[in-house]
Amino acid sequence: MGKVRRTAALALGMAATLAGSVALSSPAMAASSPVEACGGGSYHVIDQAGLGKYATVYLLYNGSTNCVVTWKKAPYAGGTMRISGYLEVPAINKIDSDAGNYRYYAGPVKFSAAGKCIRWGGSYGLSDPFITYHSPLGHCG
Repeated sequence: MGKVRRTAALALGMAATLAGSVALSSPAMAASSPVEACGGGSYHVIDQAGLGKYATVYLLYNGSTNCVVTWKKAPYAGGTMRISGYLEVPAINKIDSDAGNYRYYAGPVKFSAAGKCIRWGGSYGLSDPFITYHSPLGHCG
């Protein structure tokens, strides 16, 4: 009877470990490009800003919705590091962001801003390096 209990406990422990690892993993490999991270389809890059040799912040648009993704560059992709991306529409006091210790990218951060100007940006690292980009108000329309 002891062997059955140990086997059941081991199986339950392994199931919990696997479930936890799935829950804690980022959407890292859910997308293979910033376009895919935004949902694919008709999204295309309309602007971008480099965060040194570490990452690039992309602004994408699909005709109605803006999307920001901060994408880590090789060889830095794969290792966890604090990265973020944000999108802001000052005219309607709307801002959204995504930040975390991600392996490949932060985002997508998406919303519509028809007829409004936006600010967007992102960051890489917490210190040494800590690199940020904040766009000027633009991409109005």
